[in-house]
Amino acid sequence: MKNVLNLGLWAGALLLFASSFTACKKDNDSDPAQTLSQEEIASLQFMYEEEKLARDVYLSLFDEYDFMVFDHISSSEQTHMEAIQKLMDKYDVVNIASDLRGEFINTDLQALFAQLTTQGQESLMQALIVGATIEDLDIYDLQQAIAEFNNEDIINVYESLACGSRNHIRAFSKHLDLEGGSYIAQFISQEVYEAILSGDHESCGL
Repeated sequence: MKNVLNLGLWAGALLLFASSFTACKKDNDSDPAQTLSQEEIASLQFMYEEEKLARDVYLSLFDEYDFMVFDHISSSEQTHMEAIQKLMDKYDVVNIASDLRGEFINTDLQALFAQLTTQGQESLMQALIVGATIEDLDIYDLQQAIAEFNNEDIINVYESLACGSRNHIRAFSKHLDLEGGSYIAQFISQEVYEAILSGDHESCGL
């Protein structure tokens, strides 16, 4: 009887321990898988502004030309911004970006916005080249970040953003061809650019 009683007490203790472990695990499931480094935090903040750069430039070019590709892709860039915002929310990263169109915390992006909007106002062909340039830069920066970091959440989102940028650069290049123009890669290699153009439209999960 004593052995049975001891066994019962032992089983009860195990059940209590298991319940405590499950409750603790459930609480932790809502927490980020890991703490972000300062470099990862800075990357999220920069990438948000870079996607905002794309959106804001395309909105300006749509205002200028009423050309639907800029309207469609600006909406996609908004989706990209929202995907990064979700990561920021998950990891409690402060979004330092301005809510105002055409305003940027990063001074390089601020200068690039002015340069690209001015170039895009020269002609529709130049505007399409601006679009290809932005997507070229996005793909390059995303590839660099994917190679640098190992956080799965960041990598998965950045890969989806790069997928979207490949679709965007295909769209701009197609319209450039129709306008009798062309684009030469400035950031990714020309070989990578041509490989992107030879591929089909991708489903990116955003």
